[in-house]
Amino acid sequence: MWWQTLLAVVGGLLLLYAVMLALLWRFRPPETTLRDALRLLPDLLRLIRALARDAALPRRVRIYLALLLVYLASPIDLVPDVIPVLGYADDAVVVALALRAVVRSAGPDAVRRAWQGSPSGLAIVLRLAGIAGAPRSEDGATST
Repeated sequence: MWWQTLLAVVGGLLLLYAVMLALLWRFRPPETTLRDALRLLPDLLRLIRALARDAALPRRVRIYLALLLVYLASPIDLVPDVIPVLGYADDAVVVALALRAVVRSAGPDAVRRAWQGSPSGLAIVLRLAGIAGAPRSEDGATST
């Protein structure tokens, strides 16, 4: 019986990852490749960890991140995970909204400092947060 639960959790995580990739692919900048999209989830996790450790950021950033982790760890969801597709789609929406609040609270400069992924991945994150990315020079640096 435990293996069925494990299989359901792994399947749910894969489905959540696929839904997030589909949403990100829909809103991607034109120069984004599939490889950039696949790397986005690990890059987002590193971004969240870096933002949570940045003491210079407002406290609400860490509060948003803590609330997001509590929601994801909680067995209570807006839509139960047993409902196919919708059960995990609500988690993707909550993650996107929390990420949007975190990026907006931290500011684009803090996000750029903490970002360890590709420039196109950063462009996706900023676009999803509703922050227009600043023009970039040829070497990939942000121009001000």
